[in-house]
Amino acid sequence: MTGETSLSAGIVLPLRIGTRASPLALRQAEAVRAALMQAWPDLAAPDATEIVPLRTTGDRITDRPLAEIGGKGLFAKELEHALLAGQIDIAVHSMKDMETWLPDGLAIAAMLPREDPRDVLIAGQAKTIADLPEGAVIGSASVRRRMQLLALRPDLKMTLLRGNVGTRLDKIAAGEADATLLALAGLRRLGRDDVGTPIAVETLLPAVGQGAVGVEIVTAAEGLMELMAAIDDAATSARVRAERAYLAVLDGSCHTPIAGLAELEGEDGARFRGLIGMPDGSQVWRAERSGAAGDLLAMAEDTGRELRVAAGEDFAALLAADA
Repeated sequence: MTGETSLSAGIVLPLRIGTRASPLALRQAEAVRAALMQAWPDLAAPDATEIVPLRTTGDRITDRPLAEIGGKGLFAKELEHALLAGQIDIAVHSMKDMETWLPDGLAIAAMLPREDPRDVLIAGQAKTIADLPEGAVIGSASVRRRMQLLALRPDLKMTLLRGNVGTRLDKIAAGEADATLLALAGLRRLGRDDVGTPIAVETLLPAVGQGAVGVEIVTAAEGLMELMAAIDDAATSARVRAERAYLAVLDGSCHTPIAGLAELEGEDGARFRGLIGMPDGSQVWRAERSGAAGDLLAMAEDTGRELRVAAGEDFAALLAADA
């Protein structure tokens, strides 16, 4: 969208765009800045915007699972503190890294068009999960990926593998594990979609919000909601809102193996698929709904409720262990 009006009087320039300092996060922040410059010509002026990289706790501590050090929200915490303290004006996030509930006074005001949400298997000559050799060692920090892999292949061995995309690719090349899985969206944004093989969502259901980039703001900040509305992709926002509503029904956290994907189909159709399971892959529960696009949010919440009932005491015990 090309902007035809001037910025609100409440917008003070330069607009400070907060982001994690990883190469992928910086690419995503630049994509948000480019979208804003196209929508609002005033922001295309020299020095009208500023990228502010912040190193988060999740980036600093890479030798332990996120679940042990505070959860995936550690990738967003410092950015949210900076927002509330007025040190940045907006924060750019990978939506799959966002906690289920945002801090009071903050909101996701826009999302860029969603990239392909699939996972990619990086495993040398192996192109599918079935191709992996018996007892192959898989490097991953994702409880969702680990659960689904073990459900498919109980013989696989899991080891912790964290770090940014480049770091994880280097670790696989160095032989620290036989294979790993990364989000296709991140590889594409970094120009590395030449590595690995995408895995169909029917085989490996993605994380909630995977492939989507969101912009968080302070709700009380004058003019920012209007500013962000100009770059919001309505289809992406509808899908990710539904996925996050499903996550909320399940009381999901980074400890809990949960996958979910909302899709818009045809002119006015939608589909929601959800999956939960025990961390060791010994039990997996699936549910899905199809219907009208306008009912997507309700479909997502209903899927979450069905899965909670289906898993019963087993999943309740898992949630209690996370608390």
